Amino acid sequence: MAQPSGEFRQEAARTRGGELVSGGLLVGVGAPDGSEARPCPDEWRPRPRRIERSEPARGPVGGVGRAVGPLALGAGPADMPLLDREADIAELLGLLAEGRSIRLVGQAGSGRSALLSAVAEAAADLAPGGVVQLCGHRRTAADLLQDLFAATHHAPGYRPDPGQLAAHLGEVGAVVVIDAAEHSGAELEQLLAAAPGCAFLVSVAPDSPPLSPGSRMQDHLVAGLSRAACLALTARLAGRPLDVAEKAWAVDLWFESEGLPLRFVQAAALLRQRDVAVDALVAAEDDRMDVFGAVDGPVRDPDPAVRENALRGTVPLPSVAETASPAVRLAEGLSEPAQAVLRLAVALGGECPAAPHLPALIDVGLGEAALAELADAGLVVSIGGHHRLTAGALDLLVPHWPARGCADGAAQHFAWWVGHSSVTLEQIAAEAEVVIGVLLADRTAGRHEAVVRLARAAAPALALALRWGAWERVLQLGLEAARRSGSASDQAWFHHESGVHAFCVQQPSRAVAELETALTLRVSAGEQRGVASARRMLDLLRAEGRQLPAAPAAAPSRAPVIRKIAARVPARLKSSRRRRVLVVSTVVLTMGVLGTAVAMSLTGPDEYKPKDPHSGRLDEGGSQDAPFPQPSGSTSPGPAGPTPGSPAGPSGSPEPTTSGSASHSASASPSKKPSSSPGATGSQTPQQPQPTVPGQSPPPQPGPPSPTHQPGPQPTSAKPTTGPTTPSPTTSGTATPTATGGPSPSASPTG
Repeated sequence: MAQPSGEFRQEAARTRGGELVSGGLLVGVGAPDGSEARPCPDEWRPRPRRIERSEPARGPVGGVGRAVGPLALGAGPADMPLLDREADIAELLGLLAEGRSIRLVGQAGSGRSALLSAVAEAAADLAPGGVVQLCGHRRTAADLLQDLFAATHHAPGYRPDPGQLAAHLGEVGAVVVIDAAEHSGAELEQLLAAAPGCAFLVSVAPDSPPLSPGSRMQDHLVAGLSRAACLALTARLAGRPLDVAEKAWAVDLWFESEGLPLRFVQAAALLRQRDVAVDALVAAEDDRMDVFGAVDGPVRDPDPAVRENALRGTVPLPSVAETASPAVRLAEGLSEPAQAVLRLAVALGGECPAAPHLPALIDVGLGEAALAELADAGLVVSIGGHHRLTAGALDLLVPHWPARGCADGAAQHFAWWVGHSSVTLEQIAAEAEVVIGVLLADRTAGRHEAVVRLARAAAPALALALRWGAWERVLQLGLEAARRSGSASDQAWFHHESGVHAFCVQQPSRAVAELETALTLRVSAGEQRGVASARRMLDLLRAEGRQLPAAPAAAPSRAPVIRKIAARVPARLKSSRRRRVLVVSTVVLTMGVLGTAVAMSLTGPDEYKPKDPHSGRLDEGGSQDAPFPQPSGSTSPGPAGPTPGSPAGPSGSPEPTTSGSASHSASASPSKKPSSSPGATGSQTPQQPQPTVPGQSPPPQPGPPSPTHQPGPQPTSAKPTTGPTTPSPTTSGTATPTATGGPSPSASPTG
């Protein structure tokens, strides 16, 4: 059966559509006339929820995934740990525990990614938020902040504006690990300022600019391995012990390469290719022995091991110059499927598509095996969920491995793939760099129509996947191709989408310029629906009160540098601790007041007289309106009045009860009640003179009790009795301090 035509496959391709929330905007993506934004209703705005450490990560695909092949030593249960990196891991963990942010620097191939993965695995319990692993390859600073938000909050389809993002990330306390970051020192400082509670561990390219003098980050140099570690690594990856000649060859390579691990990964691959050549010679010798019954070659020993060692000496080792740039020689020794995948990666600018794409692109069925072979040879590395060529391999392979048309149908395939309903947004985000590589390859080949079709299909999908850095790059490539092809309709569409993108990232001037250009092109082309869509966006931008301000700069964090991130306590625990301290302080203060009242009740008013009229006041100038916290069992404050069962005074009226002070209930306990003299009908204390405080009004005259408690000093009075008096268990003639520092009367006289 013949294959379907390209026109049929193009008709089957669909444009992905949907909605997302960007700050306060509701953005509809994938409409035929272009995307459109409008104010988001309050009930539709997402409510981000923090992801607890016990929940599975909902962050974007593209974190620091486990590497494939020998670069990931320690990734599998049977693999040995990283060689000669124990001191680096311990030092980095100590710095992260103090809340420091570190930047890993070193030469290409020094093993920064492997060290980063090992530290991330060991730092799981350093911070309350755990470890967040991100990929910085081809990501902008805004993309990394969005990835950090998506990894720590559950809010699908939501991209906060800078102010909202700073508010959400300000509550995160985690160790953030970023591999292959491509940012300057100023952009890294923005990341640190946006998440002040996090400690960052970032791996940067060797040519990254130095840090500024006042930077919060510090550099950690990842040097090469020792000679013993390099020899052990080579022997392990070669699968056998090294002989004397191979050890001398490896030592020369160690001196030349300064112990870079990648060079010895590739050297072990060269030794394995040499072993294949030796095995071929041994097999040929065995065939001659089977046919002729004797060995006519230079080796006449019947022992196979002796013959193999002798034949191994006839195959020369690669020179130091060849091991310094081994990409071409390694590529020649690969299998045919691995060579086809390598040729495709060279055509796409160093990006390798995932294994499910390989059968449709280059007719390779065992894509996983081919990628593993390339990784074992040290030609590709796995990062962020996909493979790419190692540093320096692309420049060496381009002259010797031309594309040869292997990427001709890639644009058509990915245009169909990004719009398929079975493809998730996470998968599209992981293949964003591959899509951009296909666009660049078709632009180089002059296939501008293919670039336009793929860009129009991929742009809405990348927007919905929240890969807005890739979204902007795809729009730029599509607009350039539309101009070269001369399509005014496509140019208007890309200008419209660029205006919506600028509107969402709070760049109103650029948004107005892009939308006005799109409106002009659509008016000239007679696209009525497109004209209406562009005018609605312009009206929204120009409406009074809707003009978006420029993106606010991230305010520098004034919080002190975290000294012990492992000992940080979440905010809710800190607030509860403050409440506990306040309660304990209140109880201690209450017990002190109770002790004073008990002492006064036991000794009597004549024996306990304060030396200073203001002694016992907590705050001379404080307000007395706030009630004092009462311990359990105390009487609630209320108006002085008769209570059931209270003894009557001499005048026949009920004896007044205690005031609202909490100290009287404690002094009235049976254990503290003094014995009264026989024959006493009532217990009242003589009136004590009240000191006059300068600036205060004279004390009021005794009168009937007020129905409400009036704050302030009140005099006490008692009627003279004929017999001896004893202190009443319910009244006291000396004023006790209240909660707010003012004396309160213990009883009111009866009329």
